[in-house]
Amino acid sequence: MASLNLTSITTTLTGFSWNYSSYRSTIKFIPRKRHVSVSLATSSAETNSPAISEKPEIDLEFIGPNLGSDGSYPVDKAKAISGEKLLRNIMLDNKIELYAAYGKVMNCGGGGSCGTCIVEIVDGKDLLNERTNTELRYLKKKPDSWRLACQTIVGNKENFGKVVVQRLPQWKK
Repeated sequence: MASLNLTSITTTLTGFSWNYSSYRSTIKFIPRKRHVSVSLATSSAETNSPAISEKPEIDLEFIGPNLGSDGSYPVDKAKAISGEKLLRNIMLDNKIELYAAYGKVMNCGGGGSCGTCIVEIVDGKDLLNERTNTELRYLKKKPDSWRLACQTIVGNKENFGKVVVQRLPQWKK
């Protein structure tokens, strides 16, 4: 019980009955009982259907810059929850090389002012956010498939699919 000195008032507020009987008396908090019914929906484990609360994912493929010994380009893969991360952060979190030698030393840390994180979107451009004002300024004479990884949000929290990214392309070295 809590004690306060107040004038004589009786009121009901947010589920509690407060009794202020006189200037020098105590306040009595009497909680009211509330009946709550809850129903839960679960997915059947036998159907292997995803739970309703699962967030959509974007599959990403990052094509390497140089041909491998077998004559093909190496491919790194990653997944990301739609709309939650920048392309740059996904690449760094998955230890996928983003920066060439110069960019490793001179990158702006994701501020969009250096251009060292330019990538080319080979497929899945529709699963990314529109070019930002920073990209429009920096890449105004570049192809629409070129993006700054630090400005590119993967997904929009509702879509899912696959994005293919050319990393460290020959023109960037």
